[in-house]
Amino acid sequence: TCEGLIVTEMVFEGMLNELEPAEIVAALSALLFQEKKDEDLDSELPERLVSSCERMKAIAIDLGQRQKDFGLPVDPLEYCVNSLKMGLVHVVYEWACGVPFSSICELTDVQEGSIVRCITRLDELCREVRNCARVVGNPTLYRKMEAASEFIKRDIVFASSLYVS
Repeated sequence: TCEGLIVTEMVFEGMLNELEPAEIVAALSALLFQEKKDEDLDSELPERLVSSCERMKAIAIDLGQRQKDFGLPVDPLEYCVNSLKMGLVHVVYEWACGVPFSSICELTDVQEGSIVRCITRLDELCREVRNCARVVGNPTLYRKMEAASEFIKRDIVFASSLYVS
């Protein structure tokens, strides 16, 4: 699942406009990755990406608090923890920067299939955010989302079959 409220806030706050395409897909991966894993952000990541992930956490906590204020049984911190999983942020960032699949697999103990599933779902989310950017009249974000999609659409992750070459 993907928490649409968080993505909507990110778009309307202009948060994605400030990032490069590789950073955008890395940040968005936190919304799609679902496994429990060590969630510390790597010190090798660009400061802008780390800061965006922190802003995403603040958005999630704020949204959780708003839901609680309106009578929903939501704990804001739990909402944040359940909505954002930073476990593949570094892996997806490196993938979008052109690092080979075998090398990104060495960055994590997450299974290869989970990495592929996250990246393929990211492509769908990129298309959705791109279409949203078009509707709200944000051509800069539209172009960045197209580029982000192109950066991740390569190699074995998007092979139609591993048995047919």
